[in-house]
Amino acid sequence: MRDSLGQLLRSVGMQANIYSYGEALIEALTNGPVSKGPACIVLDVRLKGLSGLMVQQELSRRSVPHPVIFITGHGDIVMTVKAMKAGAVDFLTKPLRDQDLLEAIAEAVEQDRLRLCNASALQDLRDCWLALTPRQKQVMQCLARGMPVNHIADELGVSEITVKIYRGESMKRLGARTLTEFFQKAKLLGLEVVSASPLQG
Repeated sequence: MRDSLGQLLRSVGMQANIYSYGEALIEALTNGPVSKGPACIVLDVRLKGLSGLMVQQELSRRSVPHPVIFITGHGDIVMTVKAMKAGAVDFLTKPLRDQDLLEAIAEAVEQDRLRLCNASALQDLRDCWLALTPRQKQVMQCLARGMPVNHIADELGVSEITVKIYRGESMKRLGARTLTEFFQKAKLLGLEVVSASPLQG
């Protein structure tokens, strides 16, 4: 089964790393990602040593983010529910049709690609936030809490024009074209966001 699966995936241009038992997969992933790009994990429920569900639990404990697809020779509803609750994205029953498996893998890999894109975008946003000056951060934190410009100026002891300059520079760096976009980014950054209502000034 393992060898035929590997041949199938390679025949359609996919990279496949094959492991004979779950512990080998866990060890490989402990040493870092086995793929530089998006990937998924295909687990048989019945494995030598740790079961597929136990492997999934261990991968989850180690925060391995790749989507998991289960394959099994037994359509066990209880087992399926457990796997899905633990984060499995699909559960296929043998005998497998090649097309069903390839479609499930393609969907899982696309899901992982989106995760990587989102993670990269969030890291870029955090880097932009860290690049702001302490005063710019203060202004934007006040803005996120729903304070109008005149209150921010009083709070920080600067002029309203200065606040507007800091706000404009900071929003440009953060890639926020509108206040609504800024509030969305502020939430992603973990800032205290009180209200997204229009602000004065």
